[in-house]
Amino acid sequence: MLRGIAVLGILIVNIEGFGRVLSAYMNPTSGSGFSGLDQWIWGAVYLFADTKFISIFSLLFGAGIAMMSDRAAKRGVSGTGLHYRRQFLLLLIGLLHAYLIWHGDILVSYALCGFILYPLRNLPARSLLLIGSGAVLFVVPLWVLMGLSMPHWPEAERLALEAEWAPPPEVLEAEIAAFRGSWSDQLPVRAPISFMLQTSAFLGLFIWRAGGLMLVGMGLYRLGILAAKRSAAFYRRMAVIGIGCGLPLSAAGIAYKLHHDFAWEEAMFQGTLFNYVGSIGVFLGYVGLVMLMVRSGRLPRLQRRLAAVGRMALTNYITQSVLCAFIFYGHGLALFERVSAPGRVGIVIAIWTLQLLWSSWWLQRHRFGPLEWIWRSASYMKRQQIRA
Repeated sequence: MLRGIAVLGILIVNIEGFGRVLSAYMNPTSGSGFSGLDQWIWGAVYLFADTKFISIFSLLFGAGIAMMSDRAAKRGVSGTGLHYRRQFLLLLIGLLHAYLIWHGDILVSYALCGFILYPLRNLPARSLLLIGSGAVLFVVPLWVLMGLSMPHWPEAERLALEAEWAPPPEVLEAEIAAFRGSWSDQLPVRAPISFMLQTSAFLGLFIWRAGGLMLVGMGLYRLGILAAKRSAAFYRRMAVIGIGCGLPLSAAGIAYKLHHDFAWEEAMFQGTLFNYVGSIGVFLGYVGLVMLMVRSGRLPRLQRRLAAVGRMALTNYITQSVLCAFIFYGHGLALFERVSAPGRVGIVIAIWTLQLLWSSWWLQRHRFGPLEWIWRSASYMKRQQIRA
């Protein structure tokens, strides 16, 4: 169920990456207008969703690695070969997703982290939590130093970074024209963005944030926290402390960025750290709330539907991209930079509704989602039975 909430929640953030120019993800004033209701919606998404749901997704990916390793050990077999086949196949799926459908793919980073972190899976839970937390927090002093050193950078590098934060009109127009064009028009723009995210962004952020959270996920799994095995009081404290500490920090980040009018010198590094740190408390608070919901047994139909979405997380993640690419890009409806924030929220709600309905319907008839079946069959090198 937690995975289902995560895969649905990331769409409300990713929709910006589908419908708007690349620079608008970090700098919402770039591209189309940013005022009135658009600004309020950006603030709400930034406060409650940005970095929070993808963090849960990363957490659960690590927990899944530990879980599969434990299951293999209980059967008295080595799960190493299976793990690396799974990661290699996930890497292929991610590369196809990134270059053929959408440049904002996260699967490549997950596969690479899975390759690197697997040898650590059997460490004690405390060690996993300490190493993972250290990796996540390593980014904080790194970005602080980068922000403080900015006045001393060569002028050419400062100008290049400023041009990425707030591209000139002709660059934005070229990007908009490309994504409103054919698939072949999009590829020369999409490919460099994908490559950047899989190289410099991976080394500068994803390996630390996503990789660190995977280790934390392994630790929380080993402590039974992700299986609702702790007391209701434990999860209430987790929710209250996490959200109570995290949300004010994320809100401070909004205020900081608005106060500085999204000036890149302030907002790119220092301004982002408020939410980077605050999101840790918020997403852990969300985990606590979901565990409380599971323990209470309330809203059983909704729980079953969310669990179905989570069991088909890979299929639903890729399906979100296919649907959004059709809506926004030129090989479909070509609505790129033509839909306001309220319209994008409406699209998200429509896709959420579709996936809540279709995931449950599909799993009443099949054991796995379509892409999960392909991934599983290829990983085990044996065609799996798909019919329920």
